[in-house]
Amino acid sequence: MSLRPAIFLDRDGVLNEIVTRDGKPASPRTPNELVIVADAPAALAAFREMGFSLFVVTNQPDVRRGLMTDAALDAIHAKLTATLAVDEVAACRHDNADACACRKPRPGLLLDLAARHGIDLSRSWMIGDQDRDIACGQAAGCATVLIARPYNSGARAGATCTLESLSQAIPAIAKTCAPASRMDTARVY
Repeated sequence: MSLRPAIFLDRDGVLNEIVTRDGKPASPRTPNELVIVADAPAALAAFREMGFSLFVVTNQPDVRRGLMTDAALDAIHAKLTATLAVDEVAACRHDNADACACRKPRPGLLLDLAARHGIDLSRSWMIGDQDRDIACGQAAGCATVLIARPYNSGARAGATCTLESLSQAIPAIAKTCAPASRMDTARVY
């Protein structure tokens, strides 16, 4: 079986808008709070046309913390996949104290998806809005895109590219998807 490239996408702040709670950025806890980022459908279609499999990889500790139910998270993901054409959504429902292999920045979600779907991680990308997303992608052997957001902590994460929007990742990835050239030093577009 020939291994395929993939794009792994963080959910909150990349595919959907962040929710503000008590003045702080947070994840949606109900399907009604899920608002898809305007350029996400077209960007994912372009990535698919470029030959990438598409996976959502997301930390959702509110389940473990008792702030939302498994059923609510499943309903959010059902709404997400009804709108966006992705191959699978993988969610870590643990908290930091659980010390699991799937909570980003650990690469467990990516490694599991790659093993199950025949993904070549060296030809793949991780797109996120936090330093933990970039560290996760790097630990799995992927190139990385940091989506710059006012709240994010990833400005110095050493991403392959730092961009303002998901749609800006289309030409950046197309330009650099050859394994030898995409691993050059970090670029800002």
